[in-house]
Amino acid sequence: MTQHDPARSALRHAPFGADELAAARTDLTTGINRVFAASAMSASGHGNISVRLPGHDNLLAINAGELLRPWPADDLRVGVPALRTVNDEVVVVDLDGEVRFGTPTPSVAAILKMHVGVYQTRPDVNAVIHTHSPYATSYALASVSLPARYEALLVHGQAVDIPVAPWAPRGTAEAVRAIAETYQAHPRTYGILLGNHGLLVAGDNAAHAASLVVAIEEAAVSSVAALPLGGPVPFPEHVKDLDLRLRF
Repeated sequence: MTQHDPARSALRHAPFGADELAAARTDLTTGINRVFAASAMSASGHGNISVRLPGHDNLLAINAGELLRPWPADDLRVGVPALRTVNDEVVVVDLDGEVRFGTPTPSVAAILKMHVGVYQTRPDVNAVIHTHSPYATSYALASVSLPARYEALLVHGQAVDIPVAPWAPRGTAEAVRAIAETYQAHPRTYGILLGNHGLLVAGDNAAHAASLVVAIEEAAVSSVAALPLGGPVPFPEHVKDLDLRLRF
């Protein structure tokens, strides 16, 4: 007798295929593991990551688990079994915020609209990562923009200072609106600091977003260390004429 698998049954009725879901999970794994490998994640694991589902601009794959942990690289099998490892399930949500596949924890459910709001505001991006990276979060707590004075930021496309979105209760319409308005006011930024909270970074894909999270944390560490020495200095004026951007 074949055992009933509710996840596989749900996937049969989903508006996407198992291969597309597996590809999204591979992207999520790449982003998560890159952030952890660089120690740019807080020890608590508080954070979340999303990517556009391949072939479906209106669908997002988001980690369903309460906390982020490194995902095993050898667990990338095609199909549902690869999505059922403890703490690394995947939820699919549409750009109206409706869950189309999977079951988010209450904590993740509260932040789904934050991710949706970024994609609605920035249709050019394909991945979003939220972390409590310790030094970047220190700038968020102080409500101080992080200056773009570190070359690695330019390499990853962050050529402008990282602005701060004013605090609002997590997951509320006010918080979603503050994030959207900050991106609208700063159209050249990929990253924003969430006042009294943490870091939010959009990217061309998961690898780009994760690499920028790492660069932002390095910039925050180095900027704080530079303060007793007079603080980080701006780049020469001619930097605006240079294209230092790496493409992923």
